[in-house]
Parts: sequence; structure tokens; C-alpha cells
Amino acid sequence: MKYSGIGGQAVLEGVMMKNKEKYAVAVRKPDGEITVDTKEYYGLIKNKTLRNIPILRGVLSFVESLTLGISTLTYSASFFEEDEEDTKAKKKELSKEAAAKKEKAEMGITVAFSFVLAIGIFMILPYYLSLIFQKFITSHVALALIEGIIRMMIFLAYIASISLMKDIQRVFMYHGAEHKCINCIEHGMELNVENVRKSSRLHKRCGTSFLLFVMIISIIFFAFIDVKSRILKVVLRLLLIPVIAGVSYEFIRLAGKSDNPVVNFLSKPGLWLQRLTTREPDDSMIEVGIASVEAVFDWKKYLSEM
Repeated sequence: MKYSGIGGQAVLEGVMMKNKEKYAVAVRKPDGEITVDTKEYYGLIKNKTLRNIPILRGVLSFVESLTLGISTLTYSASFFEEDEEDTKAKKKELSKEAAAKKEKAEMGITVAFSFVLAIGIFMILPYYLSLIFQKFITSHVALALIEGIIRMMIFLAYIASISLMKDIQRVFMYHGAEHKCINCIEHGMELNVENVRKSSRLHKRCGTSFLLFVMIISIIFFAFIDVKSRILKVVLRLLLIPVIAGVSYEFIRLAGKSDNPVVNFLSKPGLWLQRLTTREPDDSMIEVGIASVEAVFDWKKYLSEM
């Protein structure tokens, strides 16, 4: 397997693929046509030296992925709005500059709200729930482990609950299409429906695996927080989030480039979890994934250099 450098995510009835600064969102519109929107995204910091600093690059990647992810999801959803004609009419009334400012403001609010909500549910809530066990357990290491288990249970319950929604099930199928397209070319096969169909829907370089490692690594970090003040414990947890995200990113980055047996073994929990967040796509979904890849990546040149 050769590292391609491309990555992506599923969107509503489509796939986003990113290669360096270029990304494309391919969406299957209600009329069956595939539309592909290609743009460039340079991230929060353009300085390449800073972007290559270990840990820091992971923090940047996490924030940028969240921002770009919400933006592309919003874009894909625009094709399926019930009052699409009314929406278009309203957009025409706004100048391009005003519309751009409004979109940026809305995106900023959405990203901030999503981040705060995620921190509250997956970081702060597990800590306070773990305090129930303080009556029986005095070891802060054991309590950190219990907190981590609670965090994973909340995360798994969240995944299980949203997977019951029909729209999310289709998003998970497109998630599978995204992985299968990347696996297809990284395993030296031509990018076509037949080859993609027989490729794996699981991939070591996945956001699902990243989130799992964030939760696992947080147990290790939080086990070293041995202070009496509950408020200080919460503050320290919040301060450590960027570091934990950075460390998790470094492992996922390594896993995506390595076939080392130890790395492969450590990657297995993330791959198992992806069985919940991916589904086998149909051929029409695979076609969308292929369209997204081809908009940002010259897979023929890539295969010729393998």
C-alpha cells in the first residue's frame, strides 16, 4: 500500500475529497445528476513551517477539518432544501459580499456551538458522572479509567442512536464509498466502480479512528491530573484537549503511512468502530466518490509511480 495523501468525508448524498489545498464536493442531486464543486482551502495558518510542527499540526488539522466539514455538509444540504426556490430568491436579494459575510458568520457560530457541545457531552459530562464512583474508589487513576469508559459508552450510544436515522444511514454509506475509493487507489487498482466495490470500507486514516484515539489517549493524560479542586480538574481537562487531539492525529498520520504490525494492531479498535460509522455503498454512491476523487487527484499518475 502506498500513501496517497488524500482524505475526505461523507456529506449529504455525496462525498468530499481533499488533496493538499484542493478539495471537491460531489453530490448526487435529486434529479440524479452528479454535481462537483471544486475549491481551495489553505487552512488557518499558511506558514508551512508551523504546519509541520508535530502536535500543532494535529490541532490545526482538527479545527480545520471541523470547519471544512460543516461547510461542505451545509453545501450538500442546500440541494435538498424544501424551500429551495425561496432560498435562491433570498440569496439573489443579497449582494455577493453580504452573502459571503453572512455565510462566514453563520459558519463561525455553527463551528463554535458544535465544538462547545462536543466538549460538554464527551469531555465534561463523563468527568462529573465518574464522581459518582468517588464514594467507593479513591484512586484517581482508576477514576480516570472509569471516566474514559463512560466517555466511550456515551460516544457509542451516540453513534448507535444516530445510525437509526435514515439520512444518517445513507451518510454512512457514502462514508463507506469514500473509504473504498481511497483504498482502491492506495492498493494499486484503477479507480472504477468494479474495483471500488471490492475494496474495503475500513481505512486506518479515518476521523472515526481519530475520535476513538482521542478518548483512549485522554485516559492516559487525565490519569496524571491529581488535584483536589474539581474546577481545576475541569480546567486542566479543557487545556489538555488540544494536546490530546495533536497526539491522536500523530498516531493516525503514522498509521496511514505504515504497515508496521504493531501499528496495524493498535489501529484495529478504530477499524472495528468504523463498522458502525460506515456501510456498504451502492454503485451510484461509488460513482459520486469517484467523481470527487478525480476532481482533486490524478490517480492514473499516482498508479504509474507506484
